[in-house]
Amino acid sequence: MNEDISFIIDTAKEAMDNAIQHLIKQFANIRAGKASPAMLGSVMVDYYGSQTPLSQVANVNTPDGRTITIQPWEKNMLQEIEKAIMIANLGFNPMNNGEQLIINVPPLTEERRRDLAKQAKAEAEDAKVGVRNARKDANNDIKKLDDVSEDLQKNAEADVQTLTDNSVKRIDELLVNKDKEIMTV
Repeated sequence: MNEDISFIIDTAKEAMDNAIQHLIKQFANIRAGKASPAMLGSVMVDYYGSQTPLSQVANVNTPDGRTITIQPWEKNMLQEIEKAIMIANLGFNPMNNGEQLIINVPPLTEERRRDLAKQAKAEAEDAKVGVRNARKDANNDIKKLDDVSEDLQKNAEADVQTLTDNSVKRIDELLVNKDKEIMTV
């Protein structure tokens, strides 16, 4: 196979894989009622003037399914971390006991579960759009190649379509699993 075509297909595969990885990260931020350190993944703390991810200034644990504890590596960071969690607007109200922050994760209501399921579906749809855009770009790049026979172009387009189908199938599987996780009480 022509190395230009190989490069185009590899680029498309990488773009599709990136869309799936992004979806997995987005799904980690959608809480399914069970406490998880990933729920605080987006929290940025003002650490001596620079915005730093929470995980780099404190230990984040889940002692049980309803509680998250945050143990800062420096005690004087407790207020900063507490403020950062409030600013992140995640709907959590951390309790400061002077040693660590404790967050009780409330159980989800049925309505909230449905909203989260809709959000997960929207994220999955965004990932599918990313995959389809990668397919379109790859097919356009294949058509631009002058020194390639029509048969090679058709085969390359078929390979890109197979990659697309597999990526969309993977996204659907991830969505079904996330939906099940969200709707399980």
